[in-house]
Amino acid sequence: MTILSVAVFVGSLRKASINRRLALAVQRLAPDDLRFDPVAIDALPLYNQDFDSAYPSACRALKQQVEKADALLFVTPEYNRSIPGVLKNALDIASRPWGTNSFAGKPGAVAGASIGATGSALAQQHLRNMLAYLDVAVLAQPEVFVQFRNDGLIDEEGQVASEDTRKFLQGFVDRYADWVRAHVGRQM
Repeated sequence: MTILSVAVFVGSLRKASINRRLALAVQRLAPDDLRFDPVAIDALPLYNQDFDSAYPSACRALKQQVEKADALLFVTPEYNRSIPGVLKNALDIASRPWGTNSFAGKPGAVAGASIGATGSALAQQHLRNMLAYLDVAVLAQPEVFVQFRNDGLIDEEGQVASEDTRKFLQGFVDRYADWVRAHVGRQM
């Protein structure tokens, strides 16, 4: 069995992040041929075109992690109707300098959680627009907008308390796994 690696970007830095819990739930529901590798975005410097000619080591490490991955998963909250700045910064770093876009051609998916009724829908739409420009083949359906009405929906280990939510997420994970396999298979 070929193991496919998935670089996981969580757009929240919060220790008790509900989006981190959602990412863990996706990982727990995934088949054995997908390996999920979290991408650390908390210590990255702010992107500055001045360092395009001599990228800082943290930025080079991010680019290398993305390049080694077979696929991408983005799990993001919504801040002021868009993605958090820390996630945008990571996108800018890994896609630069010009001509060295580390995301290009990779399959990906977007999901998100929020306490609000729209469950990060606007942030996800902004993110999808950016990923289209970065040449990421993003899974279109199902869209995953999880509303955390209570803190117990998904625990710190990624266990889903609601059977309906678990079934929905399982459907998403199954489609995503098929998407990744099909896309990576075309590249081989």
